[in-house]
Amino acid sequence: MAQLKITLKKSLIGRQKDQIATANSLGLTKPGNSTVQPDNAQTQGKINKIRHLVEVTEA
Repeated sequence: MAQLKITLKKSLIGRQKDQIATANSLGLTKPGNSTVQPDNAQTQGKINKIRHLVEVTEA
């Protein structure tokens, strides 16, 4: 299964609570944090929700 490396590029300060919760569910708490997640529908939905805050690459 394909993997995605997700990196938080912008701060979560001042963001909506649901965006903060989505970032936390991906394991991203502060700028510069990275995580590797499977490329599936659930992960794609989370990425879409906070696409303006993250950078996504193939892992």
